[in-house]
Amino acid sequence: MNTGQIWDYILDVSMLSILLLAATLMKRKVAFFRKNPIPVPVIAGFLGLVLGKDVLGIMVFSGVRLENLVYHLMNIGFIALSLKASQKVKNKEYVHSGMFIVSTYVVQGLLGFALSLLFFYTVFPKTFPLSGLLLPLGFGQGPGQAYSMGHQWEALGFAHGGNLGLTVAAIGYIWACAGGVALIAWLKKKKRLKTYDEIYGEPLDRPNIYDEEKPVELPLKESIDGLSLQMILIGAVYLVTYLTLKGLESVLTGTGDFGRTLAQLLWGFSFIIGAVYGMLARRILDFCHQRKWMKHSYTCNYLLERVSGVSFDFMITAAIAAVSIYMLKDHLLPILIITTAGGLVTILFIMKLAQRIYKTDTLENALAMYGMLTGTISTGIALLREVDPHFKTQAARNLVYGSGTGLAFGAPLMFLLNIPIMGYANKQPILYLVTLVAFVIYFAVLVFAMLMGTRDKKGTQDGVS
Repeated sequence: MNTGQIWDYILDVSMLSILLLAATLMKRKVAFFRKNPIPVPVIAGFLGLVLGKDVLGIMVFSGVRLENLVYHLMNIGFIALSLKASQKVKNKEYVHSGMFIVSTYVVQGLLGFALSLLFFYTVFPKTFPLSGLLLPLGFGQGPGQAYSMGHQWEALGFAHGGNLGLTVAAIGYIWACAGGVALIAWLKKKKRLKTYDEIYGEPLDRPNIYDEEKPVELPLKESIDGLSLQMILIGAVYLVTYLTLKGLESVLTGTGDFGRTLAQLLWGFSFIIGAVYGMLARRILDFCHQRKWMKHSYTCNYLLERVSGVSFDFMITAAIAAVSIYMLKDHLLPILIITTAGGLVTILFIMKLAQRIYKTDTLENALAMYGMLTGTISTGIALLREVDPHFKTQAARNLVYGSGTGLAFGAPLMFLLNIPIMGYANKQPILYLVTLVAFVIYFAVLVFAMLMGTRDKKGTQDGVS
């Protein structure tokens, strides 16, 4: 990379910073944004999309560079989160929340994949048959994962797959924000929903659930800043992740076409590999600290949360700004149909299942889950604040801790996503049917486990019927 290319990336980050600053001012000063639960990075991303080359042409971003930023920022954010010390959680509701989250992924994957196969074999033969699998990635897991998977499919002949993944995620944010606002308005009118501040007449104080842990700084005599140490650990884990992927690539490429395809796909799961190494590094550090081999822990949850927060804020902004409408003309109509169906089904599924899983605070949990499962955890928290501004219910913690437990329940999903990919690469469409059946079985097991785990709970459902 020459000096000019390095400056291009620096300028891109600078323009993303300007967008985030402008969005922050809009969120504070413009009544529409102030009153509606739209996260600042989402506002910044759509502002960048409007100012970009496809609309006004005021800001000229390179789609490739922004996509690269999305990929690496996602990896950094996940590694930072994986290095955090985990809290031991015994509340079964967190476990059920994890299954709730993954079951929604499965519903979205089943719907999206079935529709993309239907389009491919009927009215839209130019549709990439696997494209519907971007629905649970873009809606449920965010732009980083959707871009990563779509980009890897480009090696299989799916033109602009990465950009399509970003498009699905951007539409998901629209569903999260606009759909969430409409849903709250409907519930207030039809169900006579009242928010906590309306009930108690309390000032709207918005605490941050992420800041409960105060920063534990290293002693002042240390010659390195605490944030620098967190970045050193993240960089070390990222290096090991890269070396692992390069090693696997060198081994697999020598095994033929199947191996080369698998090696290419593994790069799309770098965030998972990085997260696994991050958790392993955390365990090693804790072990050394417990054995008194290290005087200090050296990791700080507060600072690691800040690093992940910065990474995801810039990632979301870059992901939406990188969307290119012109590149998607052949896929736009099928994707609009898939995402519209996905948004409607997600609302219905979450609102119905929440009544069975959450015997108390049903409405708050449902809105939080809907916001996250069409956007990110920040949109889930934003919607929750509209009905529980003081976080008096357990919904916020169900969202945060449920995301953690969902990693375990979601592991089979990552395996399932590879089955149709292998079917396409090796011209074995029977694997598409295998995937659909596996989705149904997976979904049935998750829902059965949730219902069995909550059937003995006593309480009164509140809000949604």
